[in-house]
Amino acid sequence: MSDDDNDPKQVLLRYLQRSRSAVLWKLEGLSDHDVRRPLTPTGTNLLGVVKHLAMVELGYFGEVFGRTPEVSVSWWASDEAAMESVPNIDMYAGAEQTRAEVLQLFGEAARNTAATVAALDLDAPGRVPWWGEGGHVTLHRILVHMVDEIARHAGQLDILRELLDGAAGVRADSDNLPELDSAGWAEYRARLQGIADGFRHPDQR
Repeated sequence: MSDDDNDPKQVLLRYLQRSRSAVLWKLEGLSDHDVRRPLTPTGTNLLGVVKHLAMVELGYFGEVFGRTPEVSVSWWASDEAAMESVPNIDMYAGAEQTRAEVLQLFGEAARNTAATVAALDLDAPGRVPWWGEGGHVTLHRILVHMVDEIARHAGQLDILRELLDGAAGVRADSDNLPELDSAGWAEYRARLQGIADGFRHPDQR
């Protein structure tokens, strides 16, 4: 184990990247239609979640610390400016916004974060204007916040992807699931359904 393995900055960056990789894996092998489909009543969709994460990360490691992110995606600035006036503009890719551009923005956000972390100490002060009076933060706090943010949304994508085509797991090289075939999963699900049914209200039986 090297010294970097336990360096606080490197630990946080490593967990950020692990969650980013899981997010990207959830889009692999899907059509442009499927990654854009609204899959919940509130419109949650896979590509939109990736766009949201990119824009949020650019804000937290850019504006919050008085830094200007290096972004090449042409529509990023206009969407950023419209976030307060256009509901959920960061949660979907418009028809003219390509999948490749969203993934490019996601990668640029990661590089901007790495540059900010390299330039500042963990106790460097920042201010999150959209947090109001509680917006005075440190780099360390924002790193922890972003680890939490990406992990939360990666969990959303886990479920959405499984609902789309049954693909599940933590990452491509280790899904962290029991080794069950389709019949085994069906039996497992039926067992859980039986347990749940035992808790139904009498009027529902």
